[in-house]
Amino acid sequence: MSLSSPFIARPVGTTLLTAAVILAGSIAFTVLPVAPLPQVDFPTISVNAGLPGASAQIMAASVATPLERQFTHIAGITEMTSSSGLGSTNITLQFDLSRNIDGAARDVQAAINAARTYLPANMPSNPNYRKVNPADSPILMVGLSSNKYEVSKVYDLASTVLAQKMSQIPGVGQVSVGGGATPSVRVEVNPTKLESFGFTLRDVQGLLSLQNADMPKGQLTSNGATMDILANDQISHAAEYRPLILGYHNGVAIRLSDVADVNDSTQNLRTAGYVDGKRAVFVQIFRQPGANIIETVDRIKTQLPFLEAVLPQGINSTIVLDRTTTIRASVNNVEENLIKSIGLVVLVVFFFLRSPRATLIPFVAVPTSLIGTLSVMYLLDYSLDNLSLMALTVATGFVVDDAIVVMENITRHIENGLAPYEAALKGASEISFTIFSISMSLLAVFIPILMMGGIIGRIFREFAVTLCTAIVISMILSLTTTPCMCAHILKSPQKDQKHNFLFRASEKFLNGMIFLYRRSLEWALDNATLMLIVLGLTIALNVVMMVRIPKGFFPPQDTGSIQGGLRGPQDASFPFMNFSTQSLVNIIRKDPAIAHTNAFTGGGGSSNSGMIFIALKPIGTSCKEGPNCDVRSTSAADVINRLRPQFERLPVASAFLQPTQDLRIGGRGSNSLYQYTLQADNFSDLAQWGPILMQHMRTLPGLQDVNSDQQNGGLEEMLTFDRTTAARLGQTAASLDAALYSAFGQSQVSVIHTPLNQYYVVMEVAPPYWQDPSGLKNIYIATSKGANKAGINQMSPLSSVYTARTTTTPLQVSHTGLFPSVTVSFNMANGMSLSDATREVTEMEQSLGMPSTIRGFFAGTAQAYQQSLSSEPILVITALLSVFIVLGILYESLIHPLTIISTLPSAGVGAMLALMLFHIDLNVISIIGIILLIGIVKKNAIMMIDFALQAERNEGLSTRDSIFAACMLRFRPIMMTTMSAIFGARLWPSEPAPALNCAAPSVSPLWAACC
Repeated sequence: MSLSSPFIARPVGTTLLTAAVILAGSIAFTVLPVAPLPQVDFPTISVNAGLPGASAQIMAASVATPLERQFTHIAGITEMTSSSGLGSTNITLQFDLSRNIDGAARDVQAAINAARTYLPANMPSNPNYRKVNPADSPILMVGLSSNKYEVSKVYDLASTVLAQKMSQIPGVGQVSVGGGATPSVRVEVNPTKLESFGFTLRDVQGLLSLQNADMPKGQLTSNGATMDILANDQISHAAEYRPLILGYHNGVAIRLSDVADVNDSTQNLRTAGYVDGKRAVFVQIFRQPGANIIETVDRIKTQLPFLEAVLPQGINSTIVLDRTTTIRASVNNVEENLIKSIGLVVLVVFFFLRSPRATLIPFVAVPTSLIGTLSVMYLLDYSLDNLSLMALTVATGFVVDDAIVVMENITRHIENGLAPYEAALKGASEISFTIFSISMSLLAVFIPILMMGGIIGRIFREFAVTLCTAIVISMILSLTTTPCMCAHILKSPQKDQKHNFLFRASEKFLNGMIFLYRRSLEWALDNATLMLIVLGLTIALNVVMMVRIPKGFFPPQDTGSIQGGLRGPQDASFPFMNFSTQSLVNIIRKDPAIAHTNAFTGGGGSSNSGMIFIALKPIGTSCKEGPNCDVRSTSAADVINRLRPQFERLPVASAFLQPTQDLRIGGRGSNSLYQYTLQADNFSDLAQWGPILMQHMRTLPGLQDVNSDQQNGGLEEMLTFDRTTAARLGQTAASLDAALYSAFGQSQVSVIHTPLNQYYVVMEVAPPYWQDPSGLKNIYIATSKGANKAGINQMSPLSSVYTARTTTTPLQVSHTGLFPSVTVSFNMANGMSLSDATREVTEMEQSLGMPSTIRGFFAGTAQAYQQSLSSEPILVITALLSVFIVLGILYESLIHPLTIISTLPSAGVGAMLALMLFHIDLNVISIIGIILLIGIVKKNAIMMIDFALQAERNEGLSTRDSIFAACMLRFRPIMMTTMSAIFGARLWPSEPAPALNCAAPSVSPLWAACC
């Protein structure tokens, strides 16, 4: 009695068990989360610190370095990068995949506390951290505009109400508000008037710092009643500051309004944001590493109406970027293709068997295997994403094989005269070992994928487990449900049964194919030596093609959004950058594929930079792409190529655009997709060789959008203090720095406390004095009492203690692992492979002859590519060894596994030719496709070898006759399974859905090699 016998004898129980599998999978389908890719992210934490007015060098030396030195003591950090600009520092810590992000966050907070002693005392707030990767793109952007309220009011409401509430939503890692600044009282001092009255900026700062207090005042108790004591110790409007008395001059009170313009304004005047060309504020929401994008966005959208209700009338909110739109469309498209694949597979079976009853069996077996897999995915906490659904689609060709092999063997016995019940018992017992061998060898193929390391291994682990689960469930169904259905559904053929025209035509076609196959097979067996020579040449051709084929990492995706950076001249002013931003936005908005455009400049960091976020229209064919059409037919890469020449014709800042990717590796953001980093012990070497590297990279024909984060050309006014003169005036370097900061640093001199937020009183000299270096001559300092006794005037110009010269300064200072670094980022031109690009960059860098103190290496995605490149041959070899070991154990032979594996080289050539034909790199996805190909091809060989061995042992046939009989006998099921695999996979690259670019590299080799 075989394993299938109890299930054949109990059709009701078998039917109920099959229904239970379908029911469990159907329930799981309704609760499985949806995502673009498996939820695997490097635990990443971003640390931010600010010191308004501090230069990039000061931020790097006094803020970034003390923090980085403390962070090096944290275990599990795989990458630490920092970027310091005007008044701000951002440090990104990326941890090993095994590190829990909550535990890492506690260590980061402890390191920040330990570093606080070494940080500048005048920092307005402690450094803070977020569980977010700053290189990631926002998952949702909400634009706020108003014709009624000023931008500062809109920004205040967004940062005070919306941002705080959204930050509490599960899955949200960070909420940032851009396009404006917090309201504040700005005091713009006229230093000339101030000096005429005998006051200095320090006097104004002292006056303002004492005007806001928030101290306890106690209580009064009288006649059994208690009263709290309150006072108007907070003043929050400019009108309340203007009458403040600064002091007296010749007996006359000098008020603040006499020496300064006091206005209700914003904390930072040098920032601006635009949504679809209109001045606006936007809220950017980033997800936590590992959080599901769909679920997080759905939670935000559920809360958004309640949050908008808090906003006053006159403020309009619009969702201007939603990453989930294309994700949902992509997953829906894959689900539709999966259903179509099942339908095509069933049609293929019907074409070969020409029996509705026989076709019903795979029609039940295939969906049941796939639906049952969904329940296991739910138990493993997987998601419905492009890779897991791709695994199910590819599995269609695998799972139908088992049903076809069992059913075809049983059908053959029925055609030979056995009753369906006896044929099912005999056929199932004959084929059970073959089914087990096929399934086990298929599982062995995926062992290398399960053992892949790094982020790529984690991502494809879900793909491999999903596919393996479908194979195991299919094996179980093929040994239980399928023979049961064959025994009770199939009927014995009637004698002298007349067939219709379609049956007779298909029979004639199949007989013709069998005749041609017989003739070619006989010729091949008669020329065995020639076939061995061809096999050797095919193996050699595989090696040559594997070496020469262009290689890549992960296919670029079209996620429906584009992001980019703005980069102006290093001495660019804010008005120039503001004009550039508006000009570029106007160009982008005219493109017919654009739905929304969001851009901002200023607000901290480099003064010559900005950001652009573009939401594209969904892909569709309902109308011709144009301004009045709601869909697009152009890919994100083509949109960028269409915009790039228009940007280059504008005399404004440069714009670097790149399609937003679901898979972003590395924590350093850049204006292009791929990165090359130079690291040195000192800044001087980088200052010399960084620009040389970038200029040489721009000459490489295969690269475009080459840019660098090195900005050493910013203008600075270098002041050299005369310390002897300063000492005679009673001044020190610290007091002189304080005077300069009060004048030009937008210093926050007082805090206004409110129930929902804190606002600042910002002091600086009036704009005419900070718009030109000559304004330095109008700043005065007060001499000490000792200097006055020595006959020195009470007021002295600051220019008396320094000499000035105009030079250059870094606008941005970057560190990689504590050491100074420069990162040059680039995109690849059309037709350029990543392997060729990295090789050209490496050869060019080596030809420059840089000193040994500089080390160059690829970073981010390019670095992950190099790591994957070294493991790809090992991956394929390991898959072959796994198959050999499993087959050797099953057949107790070393020869039969080699015979089965010998069928692979010809399929490998077909796979390589397919990649070349479709201009697809040999990347990670292609390698997965080749591994799948190993499973499909050796499955066909197993069916032939298994039947040949049975014929040789049971019927006494010679080796040649047994393999000939096995080939002829298994021709029909092999053709059925191969055609099923082809049509099941062929749908993937044919549909123009976003984010499906990753499927074609795996499907193309499968499709061509099977053909």
